[in-house]
Amino acid sequence: MSVESEVSLDGKKLTIVIKGRFDFGSHQNFRNVYEGVYPKPETVVVDLRGTTYMDSSALGMLLLLRDHAGGDKSDIRVVNSNSDVRKILAISNFDKLFDIN
Repeated sequence: MSVESEVSLDGKKLTIVIKGRFDFGSHQNFRNVYEGVYPKPETVVVDLRGTTYMDSSALGMLLLLRDHAGGDKSDIRVVNSNSDVRKILAISNFDKLFDIN
């Protein structure tokens, strides 16, 4: 499992890339990535291209990210998820809280 991040040159977009299992073991790394960015970016992209597994703690981490980014006013995009991860997001109704592509 690894969590990597990149901030755009203008500071307006944070991209978080998760590889491997997205579970409680990635909690601290995931939080450190977005809490350490100042000022807060306008857009956060969570790239799940390399994510092989996601559990309920990962869903909770996405909710914490959403709260940190401004709740209903936040612009968070979850992209490149495989069919299994997309199914978990759909069953959890996360498509109502996040822009999922």
